[in-house]
Amino acid sequence: MTPGARLAAAIEVISAIDAQRVPAAKALKDWGTAHRFAGSGDRAAISGLVFDVLRRKASSAWIMDADTPRARVFGMMRLERGFSAEALAALCDGSRFAPDTLTPAERHALTVRTVEGAPAPVAGDYPEWLDGHFTEAFGEARVAETAAMARRAPLDLRVNTLKSRREKALASLTHLGATPTPWSPWGLRIKLGADARNPGIHAEEEFVKGGVEVQDEGSQLAALFSAAKAGEQVIDLCAGAGGKTLALAAMMQGRGRLIATDDDKRQLAPIFERLSRAGVHNAEVRAPKGAADPLADIRGSADLVLIDAPCTGTGTWRRNPDAKWRIRPGALAVRLKAQAEVLDRAVALVKPGGRIVYVTCSVLPAENNAQVRAFLSRQPGFSAAPSAQVAGPLWDKSENFLKVVLQSPEGLLMTPRRTGTDGFFVAVLTRNSG
Repeated sequence: MTPGARLAAAIEVISAIDAQRVPAAKALKDWGTAHRFAGSGDRAAISGLVFDVLRRKASSAWIMDADTPRARVFGMMRLERGFSAEALAALCDGSRFAPDTLTPAERHALTVRTVEGAPAPVAGDYPEWLDGHFTEAFGEARVAETAAMARRAPLDLRVNTLKSRREKALASLTHLGATPTPWSPWGLRIKLGADARNPGIHAEEEFVKGGVEVQDEGSQLAALFSAAKAGEQVIDLCAGAGGKTLALAAMMQGRGRLIATDDDKRQLAPIFERLSRAGVHNAEVRAPKGAADPLADIRGSADLVLIDAPCTGTGTWRRNPDAKWRIRPGALAVRLKAQAEVLDRAVALVKPGGRIVYVTCSVLPAENNAQVRAFLSRQPGFSAAPSAQVAGPLWDKSENFLKVVLQSPEGLLMTPRRTGTDGFFVAVLTRNSG
């Protein structure tokens, strides 16, 4: 397919998303099924265009002064990929499979319009109903913070220290352009250009043998800040597919007791194969069975309970831009209720002097600071660790990290703009020894 044909296909997919109100992944799959002639490179390029349009949906429509699939695709090409009106016109020549030629109004918009002076939700590319939440989180910096959340994320990997070392993994992935991440002692990063395909990391020998896992650096740091140690009893209460479970296992060096569970046993399905590939032998997966509590035998004995809480996922919008336009206020209310419930559930599991580490991949204060404050008011036997203590496991990097991260009495907030990671909030809640 020509670049112009790919552009036309992206417009077609965006039109389907609008008309059918379906997730982007389904619209792309349906397009691929109907256009089997398109090769894997074409499908990857079209997918990249579509997701970039979703990342810059509001600002792209703004600079084109039109909210149509064609306008949004063209606006994205100007804002995200730096195309001039002339460069875009060369792709839209009206030939077979290419978009129709640019109109005078489109040429004018691409030449003179910018996002300067646009409302914050437009310049930052987020739903208007979230503006109050982002104002509370970031104040006047909310446009800069949310604009960073609208950029494409790199591919981050965590080196599994049970099977490999960062130097070894780095050497084996040099051909993919891997470099060490700035903060995590286990992290590798592969930067991706605007139209780059995701590398086939799952086919790399280092991955197949369990030496690396795909995991954003912010998620790696959330696990690191739990300070899990060899010999401890650790519970991953919302384990899901097991990303943080694997990180905890490596921190524990295969020694101690690690229990992974989740209210939705379907989420646990991938964890068994991942644990096996990673060489983890001290983890026990407990899936719920009916109304029975899978942790009924554990009372007040855990050193650490990690809560990777169900949340709105606003911190992961770089990787899942479709989600930010599909989220509704009612979803936030549901998440807040679930977070409070899982926090209270963890209380009975933690021993005196033990800790609950509360993590969200959200930047909304309602899910983070406010949730922790409410928990501490209900559970006066717990206290939130100060920022310097939370970041302590970074050792020599902790001082610089604390200069860029958003600190509060309740915990730490990482953001793409500040730390180069996805948005993650981490609070360490310690149970009093008395």
